Amino acid sequence: MLLQPLLDQLSQLHLPAFRAALQEQLHSPQYAQLPFEDRLALLIERECTHRENNRMQRYLKTAHLPTAATLEDLELSPSRGLERSLILELAQAEWVRCHLNVIVLGPTGVGKTFLATALAHSACRLGYSVRYQRTSRLLYDLTLAQADGSYPNTLAALSRIKLLVLDDWLRDPLTRPQTQDVLEILDDRCGRTATMLVTQVPVEDWHIRFPDPTLADAILDRLVHNAYRLQLKGESQRKMRSSLPQSVA
Repeated sequence: MLLQPLLDQLSQLHLPAFRAALQEQLHSPQYAQLPFEDRLALLIERECTHRENNRMQRYLKTAHLPTAATLEDLELSPSRGLERSLILELAQAEWVRCHLNVIVLGPTGVGKTFLATALAHSACRLGYSVRYQRTSRLLYDLTLAQADGSYPNTLAALSRIKLLVLDDWLRDPLTRPQTQDVLEILDDRCGRTATMLVTQVPVEDWHIRFPDPTLADAILDRLVHNAYRLQLKGESQRKMRSSLPQSVA
């Protein structure tokens, strides 16, 4: 069989990594010593790896993570309130598969968003769809969606995301319409997907930031009781970085 028609067929079948690996084998004498089954296994492995990497890159692109933080970048020290075994467990994303929640708490600048991003990145690596949003921006988008008639579609899209990360959760008290929007989101997600909340507001102060106690009870019931809590402590990371001596150019 002629080589070029075979390569063309592999392109038509959308097997670019398989095609490239085959060309490598044909131009490298070392592969000639391998049995056919081993060479075929290497070709398939290359294609599978290529597709897995592409899928992860798509997930990372659509997640809109605010930083490139990964688990390897984390400083897992007791002084910051981080229990190494728990963080490593959460990085396996079993909690996402089980539709649980994570609440990341701590004062401003302590590294909450960095930690949340690293855990979200791990979830992307493991094949879960992720979306990061600041709570205020999400609520604004929902207001626009109600105005232009896309509200049901927006809620449906949010319900399909395996991990929704809401940063600056309850930084500002919510209005009644905003509270109802949040409850709509959580009703669609509760027991079906996972949510991560990043906030400097202690959990015991959440209730008073909602205008309606009944709606507050419903929201907290869907978020708090099935959630891991990560309480960060220590000095502001921004303050510490700014106090480091600067090199002179």
